[in-house]
Amino acid sequence: MPAAQQPAQHGQGAPAENAEALDPDSLVRGKREQPGGGWRKAVHTLSLGMVTPGESATERRRRDLAGRARTNVVGGHHRVAVLSLKGGVGKTTTTVALGNTLASLRGDRVLAVDANPDRGTLSDKVRLETTATIRDLLNEREVISRYAEMRGFTSQSASRLEILASDRDPAVSEAFSENDYREVTRILERFYSICLTDCGTGLLHSAMRGVLGLADQVVLVSSGSVDGARSASATLDWLEAHEYGYLVRGAVVVLSMVRSDGKGSVDLDRLEQHFTGRCRSVIRVPWDQHLEEGAEVDLERLTPGARDAYLQLAATVGEAFAWPQ
Repeated sequence: MPAAQQPAQHGQGAPAENAEALDPDSLVRGKREQPGGGWRKAVHTLSLGMVTPGESATERRRRDLAGRARTNVVGGHHRVAVLSLKGGVGKTTTTVALGNTLASLRGDRVLAVDANPDRGTLSDKVRLETTATIRDLLNEREVISRYAEMRGFTSQSASRLEILASDRDPAVSEAFSENDYREVTRILERFYSICLTDCGTGLLHSAMRGVLGLADQVVLVSSGSVDGARSASATLDWLEAHEYGYLVRGAVVVLSMVRSDGKGSVDLDRLEQHFTGRCRSVIRVPWDQHLEEGAEVDLERLTPGARDAYLQLAATVGEAFAWPQ
């Protein structure tokens, strides 16, 4: 047979493709996302969708941040401890806003746990669907084998974040120990990809040993005041002195509810410089009236600045999901 008529042989030229080569990204022509706002959205709307301007730099940045927040969780479960030695700086609000942002962007399950022994307020930040608490979960742990059974102990926000509340009786919540926390974690890792722990203000409490011993990363919340920042820095000192230096190096510091008008007397740039030298990243969250209310946290009611700050926080925390455990 003439060479020009010989059939192609396997192994000659380009390798043969299998079914895995026919993925949607290679076959479907790119579809532009609808503009999120500004003149681009106006043009898209007025043209009845016939004209879709390209993404703005702001939209590209948000898409990049959302992608980082969606990072796959290595090992299937990731634990984030949200800390503050000083009360009233926005620790619980940060826990819920971060959790809501992650849950709204991801397809897996995100849970926030109230491990505050001093009557934590995490459950005040969502609409309660159950009166069950973390103690009830411990008491009934032997009968929990499916997610549907686990779901009976949690409340869920509009963003799909689930909350596991602490006990309202301080005597009961104070008795929550390191072993209790470890047992709760053993249950939760079967059903959730990401667990945010809203900690108390006492580093020496028994449960805190379990929280820090199991944490994959730490979010440290501080106010923009001098005493708040010194308290946060002292927390880092304590962690380093007690063999948690690896958590300090990977920590994200949140300067919560700071003034963005430049009229504050505290040099926030200097504060940020201090914490950047010790930790992985620093995020400033501007003052927000909705968060100031101290009630349920609704992402849709946040100012653009606050919502963007929590998106940055979710992206920064999300980068660590790829860390080997």
